[in-house]
Amino acid sequence: MFSKNQSQTEFIILMASLMSIVALSIDAILPALEAIGITVGTADSTQNQLLITMIFLGLGCGQLIFGPLSDSIGRKPVIYIGFGVFVIASFICVTAKSMELMVFGRILQGIGLSAPRTISIAMVRDSFSGDYMAKIMSFIVAIFILVPVIAPALGKLMLDSFGWKSIFNSQLIFGLFIMIWLWKRQPETLHPKNKIRLSKSLFINGLKEFIKFKTSIAFTLISGLITGSFMVYLSASQEIFQNQYGLVEEFPFIFAALAISVGFATFLNGTLVLKYGMYKMVRAFMIAFTTIPILYLLFFYGTTNPSVYILVSFFGLQFFSIGFLFGNLRSLAMQPVGHIAGIGAAINGFVSTVMAVPIATYIGGFVKNTASPLFVGFLICGSCSLMILGMLKRIVKTTSLSTS
Repeated sequence: MFSKNQSQTEFIILMASLMSIVALSIDAILPALEAIGITVGTADSTQNQLLITMIFLGLGCGQLIFGPLSDSIGRKPVIYIGFGVFVIASFICVTAKSMELMVFGRILQGIGLSAPRTISIAMVRDSFSGDYMAKIMSFIVAIFILVPVIAPALGKLMLDSFGWKSIFNSQLIFGLFIMIWLWKRQPETLHPKNKIRLSKSLFINGLKEFIKFKTSIAFTLISGLITGSFMVYLSASQEIFQNQYGLVEEFPFIFAALAISVGFATFLNGTLVLKYGMYKMVRAFMIAFTTIPILYLLFFYGTTNPSVYILVSFFGLQFFSIGFLFGNLRSLAMQPVGHIAGIGAAINGFVSTVMAVPIATYIGGFVKNTASPLFVGFLICGSCSLMILGMLKRIVKTTSLSTS
């Protein structure tokens, strides 16, 4: 739903900007993890990874609150509430004197940010459906990926110039600008006839409706597996490139190059998905996602890290596959539940994130001397995803035969 003077392009950029607050809060602090750890009294790199993984825990849990609430009171008010929580959490982070308080602040940041992250997806589903929705989501994600491209470099610049606290302050300024833009330019997308009365049973009824659709469940589980494997990279990339390879100054640029790989694939998906359809795209690139780590492990498992150029090449191919998966998986999961888009986005986001956090935490604990555990994680998550796709295909085939 657009205002009279709002174009589809502006809607896409605004939705991408709402998602980008999340990316900025995660990726900009990557170069500062060691400095933050020293401030709060820890030098353990695996402990520092909690500052990345724990924000995802908040993102997952917060969606259960804000998603159903948005189906009742509207999309925009819920985003404003979430941003208010994010502001409070950011102040906790910049004043934290212990790792425990910093982790609490990061979880609370995630809870607050779950509102713009979840509701932006619900707003897209309010406005579009089918493969065209996947196309719009692809363009949104392609723009959103620009933030991970520049965020680590921006974070490194601010860290060197003003200290790590300035990174958190910049996120607040960026978020405030987006909130004003949303308030001034974006009309409410939830149609009054689709509002659901706020009640204790709102979420339970929504959950019952969501689990009726086997495709929504299957693609939500796959999203959790893919997100978990990617989250390992997000939390361990600083350890790999800065500590294992000693590329402290080069790290932001390597991170940016790999983010471009994801973004380019996502942009291509916006065109190809209309030709081939979401399911075929997911199946093809799930196979690629699973094959790439097999090749890496055949050559390098049990050995020291290869040349950084080889590692970045394998990462680039892996993330190129991911670029074709993220938007399509979310769109496939949301397609049957447009009538409960807020609750549907919340359940999808909660399940996939709650799956992803333990996957990332467990696998990340093995990334100490080599990057191989990361590719083991990619292989396991990819194999499980292909199994789920196979089971879904058999279920859908059986259902079609029984109803024919």
